[in-house]
Amino acid sequence: MSITDLFGIALPVIQAPMAGVQGSALAIAVSEAGGLGSLPCAMLSPEALEKELSAIHVATDKPYNVNFFCHRPPPPNAEREAAWRTALAPYYTEFGIDPAGIPAGPGRNPFSAEVADIIEVFRPPVVSFHFGLPSADLLARVKKWGAKVLSSATTVEEALWLEAHGADAIIAQGLEAGGHRGHFLNHDLSAQSGTFALLPRIVHAVKVPVIAAGGIVDARGVKAALALGAAGVQAGTAYLLCPEATTSAVHRAALKSSAAGHTALTNLFTGRPARGIVNRVIREVGPLSPAAPEFPLATSAIAPLRAAAESRGSGDFSPLWCGQNVLGCREVGAAEITRGLVEGL
Repeated sequence: MSITDLFGIALPVIQAPMAGVQGSALAIAVSEAGGLGSLPCAMLSPEALEKELSAIHVATDKPYNVNFFCHRPPPPNAEREAAWRTALAPYYTEFGIDPAGIPAGPGRNPFSAEVADIIEVFRPPVVSFHFGLPSADLLARVKKWGAKVLSSATTVEEALWLEAHGADAIIAQGLEAGGHRGHFLNHDLSAQSGTFALLPRIVHAVKVPVIAAGGIVDARGVKAALALGAAGVQAGTAYLLCPEATTSAVHRAALKSSAAGHTALTNLFTGRPARGIVNRVIREVGPLSPAAPEFPLATSAIAPLRAAAESRGSGDFSPLWCGQNVLGCREVGAAEITRGLVEGL
């Protein structure tokens, strides 16, 4: 089954939810163009979530997707937090930042009953999750209002788990993809594989529709994914330069530079491996540091460095999320990007 039938959309394209670089405007533009626009919700306050959902409902009657994280918040670890701040100490000195004044904080919250209360009023037609699925009772609640449920798999084992636990479709997230790895059963990065190696194995293993994600930025990539059995594709990096995105100035500059050709998986910004453009802090500290606290607790200590550097026009301490293929990342409207992904199919 194509995702056009599953979600009631015209084009087999999902815009990847990208927390920190977009709001409802991008989701609306993609849905209006015939794809499935997505709203990343993990970093939104309850008030912001309600505001963004209201904006979508005013602007379009087309299907859309809301996305949440399903991680288990780790207990605070004072020793590890201290080690992390020690690793960053030279940079605090450089920017004149007092680490004692930096508050600890989770940065990102998992899907919860309180969040479900907010979104149930809007009954979003598609709800997607990263890092597995929520508890059985929360998942049942989402399905009760008729929503289709998606989640990311980075291995065949994760895909089988998601199918067994109620996912209506599975996103096969290849190693090329920008942003956070969706792995949740096995955190060994050596178990990860590229999109076009992972996709056919998951298609062979499960009965639900499979959506290809990672490195797909143009119609050639979409055609290849469909030929390997994908029911549709999810694209993120291709949309980062769209005017509807809220991508920062330093992030946009990096995407348009030769630096975008060098990305790495790094845990420095959140505590969990995520793919971004290699910058100063990744080169000097990482990319993967054992000192970084568990996701999402690493965020608070590095946030002041990001703010200080960005105020000077530098992305040296910013999470410049980006996939390995930026060829289709253009400064054009989201509708044009969406239609271009299926051109000639």
